[in-house]
Amino acid sequence: MKPRITLITLAVEDLERGVRFYRDALGWPTDGIVGREFEHGAVAFFDLDQGLRLALWLRASLAHDSGLPAAPGSATQFCLAHNVRSREEVDAVMAQVRSAGATVTKEPHDTFYGGYAGYFQDPDGHLWEVAWNPQMLPAE
Repeated sequence: MKPRITLITLAVEDLERGVRFYRDALGWPTDGIVGREFEHGAVAFFDLDQGLRLALWLRASLAHDSGLPAAPGSATQFCLAHNVRSREEVDAVMAQVRSAGATVTKEPHDTFYGGYAGYFQDPDGHLWEVAWNPQMLPAE
C-alpha cells in the first residue's frame, strides 16, 4: 500500500455550523453542503494543499456508513496540524480561530523543539495545532 492520504473526514454534530466555521470564519474554499438528496449523504468538502481534501460529515452518517455505533470522540484521539512560516503567523491564526468561536486549549508558546505553537478545538471538539517549526516549514 502506498502511503497516500487524499481525504480527511471529520465527524460533526451540526454540518451547517461546521461549514460556517471552516468556510466563513477561516476562509477555506468549498462548494458548501452537497449530497442532501441522499439519506446519510450530506457532506461538505474543502480543498486543501496538494490535492488533499477535508470533509465534514454528520457523525450519525459516518457511523451508519462504517457500520459502527455512533459514539462521542475524545479530543486527544488525534490532532490535525496547521504549520505556518513564522511565530507571528501562529499568533494571527490563533486570533482568527478564537474570534471564529474556536476554543483555545493552549496559548501559543515556545516548544521543546525550538518552535512556537498553540492548540485549539473547532466547534465539534476536533483538536488542531498551529505551529511554526523552523525544521518543517510549509512550501510557499
